[in-house]
Amino acid sequence: MIIVKEIKEDYREVESIVEMAFKSEEHSDGNEHNLVAKLRDSKEFVEELSLVAKEEGKIIGHILLTKIKIKSDNDEYESLALAPLSVHPKYQGMGIGRKLIEASFDKAKELGFRSVIVLGHENYYPKFGFEAANKYSIRAPFEVPENVFMAKELVKNGLKGISGTVIYSDAFL
Repeated sequence: MIIVKEIKEDYREVESIVEMAFKSEEHSDGNEHNLVAKLRDSKEFVEELSLVAKEEGKIIGHILLTKIKIKSDNDEYESLALAPLSVHPKYQGMGIGRKLIEASFDKAKELGFRSVIVLGHENYYPKFGFEAANKYSIRAPFEVPENVFMAKELVKNGLKGISGTVIYSDAFL
């Protein structure tokens, strides 16, 4: 298996993987594949942070990190949102999600990003260093249980002195 940057020729296959991956998810609205397409067309899209896992030339997973802002009364800080992470149902539970997350974090650090925010499974994402975002006084822009809204510093003190409300891309709306 290899992890590479997504290219335009991958788009249709990626969207199919995303749709399949979320089909049976309890907290899914069934539109994650459309979200990916909208995010690609947004100003928050960072093409180096849309990665695919391929096995024998076939896409089996995808991860997307896009720019967000964390806005306080006086300041605005750049961060990333992890959304979505998708693995083909036949390949789930094999560590592909882990490899995609780790590769995306490495690339994000290389590009100078300091933190990532995720709204996701409270038992999965802490394995990668995510903690409740409220630890950093970072809030979601909508009502959400504290244990599923998480933040991770990509570099030491990446969230030091940062607090406020996350401002997502309009593509999420």
